[in-house]
Amino acid sequence: MYHKSSPTIAASEITSRELFEQRRQFIQLIAGLGLAALLPSELSAGEKLTIVKPALYTQPETLTPYEDVTQYNNFYEFGTDKEAPAKNADTLITHPWTITVEGEVHKPQVFDIERLLKLAPLEERVYRLRCVEAWSMVIPWVGYSFSELIKQVEPTGNAKFVEFVSLHDPKQMPGQLNPVLNWPYREGLRLDEAMHPLTLLTLGLYGEVLPKQNGAPVRLVIPWKYGFKSAKSIVKIRFTEKQPISSWTASGPNEYGFYANVNPAVDHPRWSQAKERRIGEFLKRKTLPFNGYAEQVSQLYAGMDLQKNF
Repeated sequence: MYHKSSPTIAASEITSRELFEQRRQFIQLIAGLGLAALLPSELSAGEKLTIVKPALYTQPETLTPYEDVTQYNNFYEFGTDKEAPAKNADTLITHPWTITVEGEVHKPQVFDIERLLKLAPLEERVYRLRCVEAWSMVIPWVGYSFSELIKQVEPTGNAKFVEFVSLHDPKQMPGQLNPVLNWPYREGLRLDEAMHPLTLLTLGLYGEVLPKQNGAPVRLVIPWKYGFKSAKSIVKIRFTEKQPISSWTASGPNEYGFYANVNPAVDHPRWSQAKERRIGEFLKRKTLPFNGYAEQVSQLYAGMDLQKNF
C-alpha cells in the first residue's frame, strides 16, 4: 500500500451540503412521481452510487462546495470559459456509452458503463485537483484504481504507455467547432503512472454519478498532476510502446509538458506556479510539489530532470 487513510472529514466541514442534498431530493421526487424512466438507466436510482470503501485516501481538508465543483470547470469541448461547460454540457449523451481498450494488450475489450460500475468496489477518495492556471479544489471523487481495468486487459511486454481518447462529436460537444485544439482530446501516461494506486478511474463525485460538465460518464483523476492530464468523457484507451502525443503538449510544448507533474519550481511562461488559489478562498497558498503527494509518487521519477520533464 502506498497510503494510509487520513481521518474522515467531519460532516460539519463539508461545505454546500444542503445544496447537494436538495438536488438529490429533487431526483428522488422525480422517481416518486413515476418519471424515473425518463432518466438514463444509470441515473434512475436517485443518482446515488454505492460506495463500498468510504473516505479512502482522504485528505484532511475542507471540501470545495458542490456548486463550485460543478459550475467552474475546464472542459473545452463545451467552451473555453469556466462557466461554459455547466451551461452547454446538457447536449452530451452519456448512455449508452462504451470504452474500447486496444493496442498492446493480450485481451482487447469493450467496456460499457454498467460493467465499469461493477468492475471493482467503488471508493470515495478526497483528492486535490490542481489546474495549471494556478487554481485548485478539493473534491470527493468516486471510483477505483485504474489498475483494476488494466488487470482485465493484460498488457503485453511491449506496453510502455497508455493513451486516452475523449469523445469527438461536435453535435454533442459544440466547443469542438472551435479549433483551439486538434480534436479529439488525447492524453497519455507512462504505464507505471497508470498502474499507480492513486490513479483513479472516476465515475462520480459527491456520492453521485459524474455531472456531464465534470467529464461524464467516465474520466481519470491523477492527483499529483495538473488537471489537464485527467482525460474526460473517455471512449478509447490504447496501450502503446511509444509515448503518445497529448493534445495540450502538441498545442503548446513550451507550456504543457507530457508529464505535467505539479512542480512549483517550473513556471508557466505566462504566470508563476509557486502559489495557487483554492476556489472559495481569497488568499493564495504555496503550491506543493506533486500537489502534496510527493511521498507517494516521487519514486516514479527518481533520476529524472523535473525541470526538463515538466
